[in-house]
Amino acid sequence: MRGNLADSLRLLLVTDDALLERRDLESVCHAAVAAGVTAVQLRLKLADDRHFADAARRLRGALSVPLFINDRVDVALATGADGVHLGPDDLSPELARRIVPAGFVIGASVGSAAEATRGASADYWGIGPLHASSTKSDEGRALGWQGAEALRLLAGGNPCVIIGGVQPDDVAAARSAGFAGVAVASGILAHDDVAAAVRRYRG
Repeated sequence: MRGNLADSLRLLLVTDDALLERRDLESVCHAAVAAGVTAVQLRLKLADDRHFADAARRLRGALSVPLFINDRVDVALATGADGVHLGPDDLSPELARRIVPAGFVIGASVGSAAEATRGASADYWGIGPLHASSTKSDEGRALGWQGAEALRLLAGGNPCVIIGGVQPDDVAAARSAGFAGVAVASGILAHDDVAAAVRRYRG
């Protein structure tokens, strides 16, 4: 893991096939990092295994910030990524911990008290959805700030990012509430000028 984990989570870009459309993934991520994104989570739901792994290898070699792989521990390990982000339907963080090397980062999606218990072995949590999200149809009901803060208190001091429809105006509130940062997909990737969108989140 490169640098301090909490610092790396300040602005986490989550990629999305549909939002990328025909744009080059590597170029988009480069522009986002240059503008202030501090980590990238590679989520490509429409890609087959080979294309997903190829994309991970390219980004791993090209980016100056940590790269986390969504869902797939095997792809993360095979491509030398910095870590993996696991949802409630993926391998549990506890089991993943048994097979990953020292220093490998495990993130967990947490949207309820039950998921908080499951995520206890993770290094960081992605808590949400804060608002209704346009990029994940399987997310539960929006937590709002009160629900999100209640879950953050269960994290045992591990860094947490807020996710789910997060807007630039939410960044200050997230930091004030004790979140390490925010995770964003459409708020950045839905814009043609990715760098300008990132700068709005960086303020």
